[in-house]
Amino acid sequence: MPAEVRLSREMRLIDVTMIGVGAMIGAGIFVLTGIAAGVAGPALILVFCLNGFVALLTAMAYAELGGAIHGAGGGYLWIKQSLPDPSGFLSGWMDWFAHAVACSLYALGFGAYTREVLGVMGFHEIVTPFFPLEIWLAVGACLIFAAINVRGASEAGKAGNVVTIGKILIIGAFIAAGLWHMAQKTGWQGAFTPFMTEGLGSVFAAMGLTFIAFEGYEIIAQTSEEVENPKRNIPRAVFLSLAIVIPIYVLVAVVAIGAVTPPAGMSVTDYLGAEKEVALVAAANQFVVGGGIVILVGGLLSTISALNATIYSSSRVAFAMARDASLPKAMARVHATRGTPHIAVIVSTVLIIGMAIALPIEDVAAAASVMFLLLFGGVNVALIRLRKLRPDLDRGYKVPWVPVVPIVAIVAMLFIAVFMFKGYPLAWAAAGGWIVLGWFFYAGYSRKRETAFQARTTWMERIDREEYRVLVGISNLKRLPTLMEVALAATHKQKGELVVLHVVEVPEAEALSVERTIPRDAREVLEAAVKYAAERGVEARPVIRIGHRVSHSLVQTARELECNFLILGQARRPSFMERLVSSVVDRVLQVAPCQVGVVLGSVPPTGVTGVVVPVTQSGNAELAIQLAPAFADWFKTAARAVTVVDRALPEAEAESQADEIRAMVSEHSAGVPHKVLRRRDPARAVARGVKAGELVLIGAPSTGPLMPLIGETVPTMVARYRRNVVVVVRAVAAAESHRFERVFFKRP
Repeated sequence: MPAEVRLSREMRLIDVTMIGVGAMIGAGIFVLTGIAAGVAGPALILVFCLNGFVALLTAMAYAELGGAIHGAGGGYLWIKQSLPDPSGFLSGWMDWFAHAVACSLYALGFGAYTREVLGVMGFHEIVTPFFPLEIWLAVGACLIFAAINVRGASEAGKAGNVVTIGKILIIGAFIAAGLWHMAQKTGWQGAFTPFMTEGLGSVFAAMGLTFIAFEGYEIIAQTSEEVENPKRNIPRAVFLSLAIVIPIYVLVAVVAIGAVTPPAGMSVTDYLGAEKEVALVAAANQFVVGGGIVILVGGLLSTISALNATIYSSSRVAFAMARDASLPKAMARVHATRGTPHIAVIVSTVLIIGMAIALPIEDVAAAASVMFLLLFGGVNVALIRLRKLRPDLDRGYKVPWVPVVPIVAIVAMLFIAVFMFKGYPLAWAAAGGWIVLGWFFYAGYSRKRETAFQARTTWMERIDREEYRVLVGISNLKRLPTLMEVALAATHKQKGELVVLHVVEVPEAEALSVERTIPRDAREVLEAAVKYAAERGVEARPVIRIGHRVSHSLVQTARELECNFLILGQARRPSFMERLVSSVVDRVLQVAPCQVGVVLGSVPPTGVTGVVVPVTQSGNAELAIQLAPAFADWFKTAARAVTVVDRALPEAEAESQADEIRAMVSEHSAGVPHKVLRRRDPARAVARGVKAGELVLIGAPSTGPLMPLIGETVPTMVARYRRNVVVVVRAVAAAESHRFERVFFKRP
């Protein structure tokens, strides 16, 4: 059985919101504002408002589906699940092309901004063969970042947040300086009249040209496999990112038109259009001394981050399609040492460079927008279909007035896409040619090979079944037999499903990626666990989790798979520093959404000769006594319970506690014999009372760590001195700690 690979959910609302904002306030606003102003005139403000509205309509679909279907793939995945072939293939084919062409745009923007930087440095006239300097710079940037992606580096995590905040600050400074300049300038209102100098058609053309600048919410949906509580955070991040970005775009348009003084004989928007991708640099130079340099820094920062991210995203779309057998198998290969889909990166880079060389920058932007418009139309169709096909989906957000809202979105985007044919025939030729090529490729290659996706969909349906499920985390072969025996005993209790998990821990500085090469020892551990369970008549389901923290990965897997019982091992006595900062076990005990069993020691070679339950008044002791008969049945032995009461307690209080515990044992496990003892040192008495070979089931402390900072506990004493296997269990909602438990469980 192949192991299922999952990513840990470690991204917070702020992280995923910044990803969307960073994608939208990226190279698009730096590169396209001047070009779009030359097309639409002062109506550029209306262009951004209307595009924001159209983007919001589709963003609703992404908010609903991204919050309900938590898997990598985004629109490609949803369309493939809801629409007949070849819709799914074509959506992925178009998504790949759209990201690749967007990357071409960012590469050309990088080339233009680098050329301006060289000009500031005094290198004004650099003649290059075959192509202009900015084209060569764009090609060089693509090759550099392709090499970086092959090596495994990508913009992610907190570093991405810092870059995004830096871009927002630069744009904010541009807006503030522009508004101040407008306040000092007389007659700035004339720049906005007449408002629609180029007619209504130019507004629609500019909308199509700049639509690519609003597609960042798609990246938000693609991160849903790594987001904490995606049902809640994906919809919020989608709407928050648009709420931040749309006003910024409108304000940039206002100050770019209202604060700039054009050369004599030219309108402001004609001047901005002539400056094209560096129009904001020219505008900033008028606002404040050195303003152009600041915008150049922002433009380079944006184009670099966007270039790196889109090479990453386009190659991952191609990799996902190859993994689904839609593209050649070679593109699904990962580098033996780097763990990256290097073939997919190389093929995507060739496509990116080809588009950057073949088309002018306006047509590159238009071709990307056409593809995204068509893709987003398909997502809205998928929304309508999935409302009927999957009414059971747990939707954190629901689009109102379905199907009216998605139909309006589809009509609006198709209208813009078709209208763009008049202004940008080359863009439509490139986009249309790619779609036609996709049809032929699907008919001749992909149709017979798309089996992996159906297999994975069937597997995901098993995850959604509600049944008793035990999850056991196994890190190495040495601990495997003991952990598997305990897990099998717990599974046997309810005749449930057994899931074996191995966590691949990734350094904090590295991005999580489902395409990461899984270490051989991880595969060996899971294969051995599956075989171990099969020999005992139980089918085990292997899962590999990729995460930055083992404790977080364990808890997230238990939550996602709706596990009833989580079992993990404590292989050795933690060091003082581990106790000081809280061990993996303690962090899991504090936040796990299910029952937890912590296994100390090892099953002796002669096997388990008995099951003993040291019983206290804690709520966790109830779970231990409930499990005792099932464990005894699994190991084919007898179970017994023992309670040790502190001899220092007054007689009446001691007898009262003993009666309560007897009643609890009788209620939860009537067939288990129970003995009450009075000793001066209850903890030591329990440890000494355990016989060789017995398995000890004991309730965890209701509060505090499993292992105190100083001293030992009964479980560690038994496991270390008596060489027994000890299972410390904690219920989902542990009872409050009380004096007897503290005396019994902890030993100074």
